Amino acid sequence: MNNNPKGLIIVSGASSGIGRAMSMSLLTEGYSVLGIAKEFSQKRIKHEKFDFIEIDYSDLDKLPSELERVINLVDQPIRGLVNNAGIGKMAFLEQLSVKDMRLVMETNFLSHAIVTKVFLPILKRQQQLVDIVFTGSEAALEGAKQGSIYCASKFAVRGFVQAIREECAKTRVRVSIVNPGAVRTPFFDDLHFEPGGASENAIEAEDVAEVLLTIFNARPGTVIDEINLSPQTHVWQRK
Repeated sequence: MNNNPKGLIIVSGASSGIGRAMSMSLLTEGYSVLGIAKEFSQKRIKHEKFDFIEIDYSDLDKLPSELERVINLVDQPIRGLVNNAGIGKMAFLEQLSVKDMRLVMETNFLSHAIVTKVFLPILKRQQQLVDIVFTGSEAALEGAKQGSIYCASKFAVRGFVQAIREECAKTRVRVSIVNPGAVRTPFFDDLHFEPGGASENAIEAEDVAEVLLTIFNARPGTVIDEINLSPQTHVWQRK
């Protein structure tokens, strides 16, 4: 990747939805972006400052070695790490398989913990401002019916962020979390429900991307710990 004075931002889940919108906004702001996703076959971002690598975050055994591929691609300072990839499996607890439970916890929480563990020493050594941003959820704030394991994964992320923020307090690394409510993205494609059709029933992915830029643009020395976003009116509908 070509060296960019504004720096490089690594974004997971960058092939669609929130991650894709974040990547587009960061590119517009002049950053270089290295996108990570399980696959990039659809609507791949075409931009001179965008590169990508395909990694399956649910395969924790292979993840550390796969991250070595990312490290080998990076030839410039890392300005940010955006831990955004995630999945949803919604059902009453007794309807979820153990396999589904593990998949959600490992993809939504443990994978991001591993990614952060691998990159944190590198980010601290840079001795320059770095933002680590996690995409949380309104599910990290309050449990909801048919969301027990998904909520648990997002609660775990939020607790992890709070702890890591304290561990990084004396460094140049800032740690933040964004908790959106329902976002109108392909996240709901495989679920049995979705937000209502009115514009006020869901957040747009670009809304979350705009908040991400606010975090990156904050004055050095100021940490935006947590931002919660909600649709103006919560309406859900079955498909």
